[in-house]
Amino acid sequence: MERKASSPMAPAFMVSAPGKVIVFGEHAAVFGKPAVAAAISLRSYLLVTTLSKSRRTVTLNFRDISLNHTWAIDSLPWHAFHHPSKIKFYYSLVDSLDPELLDAITPHAEAVSRNLPEKQRKMHIRSATAFLYLFLSLGSAQSPGFVYTLRSTIPIGAGLGSSASVCVCLSAALLLQIRTLAGPHPDQPLEEAEVQIERINHWAFVGELCIHGDPSGVDNAVSTGGKAVVFHKNASGPPSVTPLANFPKLRLLLVDTRQSRSTATQVEKVRSLKKNHPMMIESILDAISQLTASALELISFTDFDGNSMSNAINRLGDLIRVNHGLLVALGVSHPRLERIRELVDHADIGWTKLTGAGGGGCAITLFGTDVKDETVKELERKFTAEGFQKYETILGADGVGVLWPAVFRNGLGGETGEEIDQESFENAVGAQGIEQLVGVGVREDRKGWKFWTRAVV
Repeated sequence: MERKASSPMAPAFMVSAPGKVIVFGEHAAVFGKPAVAAAISLRSYLLVTTLSKSRRTVTLNFRDISLNHTWAIDSLPWHAFHHPSKIKFYYSLVDSLDPELLDAITPHAEAVSRNLPEKQRKMHIRSATAFLYLFLSLGSAQSPGFVYTLRSTIPIGAGLGSSASVCVCLSAALLLQIRTLAGPHPDQPLEEAEVQIERINHWAFVGELCIHGDPSGVDNAVSTGGKAVVFHKNASGPPSVTPLANFPKLRLLLVDTRQSRSTATQVEKVRSLKKNHPMMIESILDAISQLTASALELISFTDFDGNSMSNAINRLGDLIRVNHGLLVALGVSHPRLERIRELVDHADIGWTKLTGAGGGGCAITLFGTDVKDETVKELERKFTAEGFQKYETILGADGVGVLWPAVFRNGLGGETGEEIDQESFENAVGAQGIEQLVGVGVREDRKGWKFWTRAVV
């Protein structure tokens, strides 16, 4: 008789992490001024499926970038990662990549997508490198087989932290699988939650090192903890990152110009301008710094709920508009960014600025109060006609979340359950389909997602 395949060892579960936008202070941050980055409700979602004991493979299925590759677990270079001189425990303070370990996984990462164009294949190799480095650092040669299926509603290459979101998902999933994370749960002590958040963030940064080589660490910090952070670039070492756990959740319009841009080019443009006109440009950078400080004071001491909400949003909106004007003065806007601002101003729905390096990329609009749906729909038609991509999202969104097991409780009492299987997850169509199936906070009748909570300071 044929041997019956063993049942899965653990239920399927999901992890989700948000993207980010820079709200205040871009470019000034390059010269040591503070900047504020906040999480948005566009997110990555990772479904982890455990295979039966007889299936000794691990599959990375990044559906939205057409990456699907399977490795035999026993063929991976466990000996390199588990050598006594190389072992990194889950709580290790790793802040760099080991060249020998990178060399060990390079042939396995470069085995992916051999038939694809070089540009797309490079993206796949970087993703596979990050995954394998984390999987071998945190996993075990004795682990069962898994399928890691990722979907995302975050535009790629638009400066919205899509890769950091993926790395946070992978980091959290692997740490959950080796049972080194407690919670999240409602009664979890805040100190314990903080340790868990930093552990996820720490390993996500390792993934970002594999993808970007020299990341700031800001994107993964925002994606892990959610809400927002203040970051300062230091003369040496990584930037200081301070969580803003009291950052309000605000309605935001995000518009992608679909205009490619180079962050390095825009940064060099400002640096050159500062060299040629030091006093004038320094005054603009100082103004951006003062504006960021004003925004932080407003966020820290103003109630964005109740009767004072309209006044608070108006004041924050004024700062957003002024910040954009200062960035225009630095020469980092673009005609398509200005066209977005023009259309939004004409519709009179809020305050707009570019976000990130500029020269293309995205613009954000903080919605005013009492904006009519038909006004937004008419604006969307204009965006579509001119080749822009519009997303309605929430600023100050939750950080990394867990759905364990991958089952939603429906109804007021949670009396019925809806299991998310791999087939339905893979076949969800576009960002809207993903959000309707598994989206965080999309449907009020669906319960299940849980988040680590930071203390409000």
